[in-house]
Amino acid sequence: MENWVVGVWKTINIWIPVINLLFAAAIIFLERRNVGVTWAWLMLLLLLPVFGFIIYIFLGQNLARQKVYRIRARMERQVRQQMAVQEHTIQEGTFHYTDDIVKQYEHLIYMNLMNSASPLTQNNEVTLFIDGVKKFEALLNHIALATEHVHLLYYKVGNDETGKRLLKALTQKAREGVRIRLLYDGIGSLGVNKKLFFELVEAGGEVCPFFPSKIPYLNFRLNYRNHRKIAIIDGKYGFIGGFNIGDEYLGLDRKIGYWRDTHLMIYGDAVHRLQVQFMLDWDVASNESLKIEPVYFPELAAAEKAAVQIVSSGPNSDKQQIKNGYIKLIFEAKKRIYVQTPYFVPDDGILNALRIAILSGIDVRIMIPKKSDHMLVQWASYAYMGDLLREGATCYLYENGFLHAKTIMVDGQAAAVGTANMDHRSFELNFEITAFLYGSEITSRLEATFEQDMENSELLTLENFERRWLLTRAAESMARLLSPIL
Repeated sequence: MENWVVGVWKTINIWIPVINLLFAAAIIFLERRNVGVTWAWLMLLLLLPVFGFIIYIFLGQNLARQKVYRIRARMERQVRQQMAVQEHTIQEGTFHYTDDIVKQYEHLIYMNLMNSASPLTQNNEVTLFIDGVKKFEALLNHIALATEHVHLLYYKVGNDETGKRLLKALTQKAREGVRIRLLYDGIGSLGVNKKLFFELVEAGGEVCPFFPSKIPYLNFRLNYRNHRKIAIIDGKYGFIGGFNIGDEYLGLDRKIGYWRDTHLMIYGDAVHRLQVQFMLDWDVASNESLKIEPVYFPELAAAEKAAVQIVSSGPNSDKQQIKNGYIKLIFEAKKRIYVQTPYFVPDDGILNALRIAILSGIDVRIMIPKKSDHMLVQWASYAYMGDLLREGATCYLYENGFLHAKTIMVDGQAAAVGTANMDHRSFELNFEITAFLYGSEITSRLEATFEQDMENSELLTLENFERRWLLTRAAESMARLLSPIL
């Protein structure tokens, strides 16, 4: 018996390296478009022979090879026609800008138009929320006033008091005959009990998870999450930003404390682009093709206040539209760049753009939470912050609760607010959405908020950073190597 065990063990020792080598070759072939990601997966395979490849099967598949979205012909025609008109007038130099500041960002606007099918709209009124209670109450108030439809897409819907309040409001509107559609991410809302939606469905509302498991406890798409957080009320009002639905986002979780986030409410034609994105995501989740009807895209006569582009990105595309928008926005800066993000794990493109900005004499300030909800990501964030500290960036650690805002502000004139973190997951793995804002009014408000947050933050100096324990530095180095697949 002992000889048999020894023989089996020798056989395993011989074949595991061979199998691991074959798996490594497969990863190199499948991930050849991204060297950083390839090396991260190979490192995991080295640490966990064979099992590392099993993890890759579940977490590493490339959705860009799959036709996830089936864009309907009528919707595509409508979007393409609008794009063609704007593309032509920008190229000809005849496009009418309502503000000279907006015109300064014409190259960014054109890139977002062509790269993300995102036309510029200039008739928007934008309301800023940095407090979860005020945002949630505004959402409930607009749901109460809805007469036609309410479309909601949230990464997380909590099975708690806040989630129940939202479902109660939606159920009441469904009983009044308002069309309710609620879309949530199957992984982000993993602990949600489907009984939470029972009364809403009974009242006529529709609820769908995004990328649900077709086989219980087995989901080959679990690494690809719909991280968007949008709401559309009657095709007129739209919400976009970082707040999900749950008690913690209202500051009711004692462990987390105050939740500092950034969210926008938009009234204007930019809401139509939010509507298009919801309809595309709903099509994927429910297999119901919503018709392009005037009720979903009403004519709006908002004042000419804010210029907005809604940019979406996801693993179904290789274009990385939001990341490219961030890089271009950074390169447009002449005086200052403010960045707020809960996870600062940039790829080489973002990192080099910020380095160049610093070396060009631009005031670059980056703010992350002092205590993260993901230790591995926090270690990686500190490693990257150290790089920019050495170049001359000013870095802050937010201390008044948890900072979850995803914002970039440039020169008091342009900004980006949405759901995308400054990390590989948001750029490559998640379905995200961001509003690019042009104009001094909204950008100045966002910058003022950043400067107010500085008062509740610790200044991270290079001297203090260099005093870290050796064990901490080792953890940060390991986390940085794994950052492409975090």
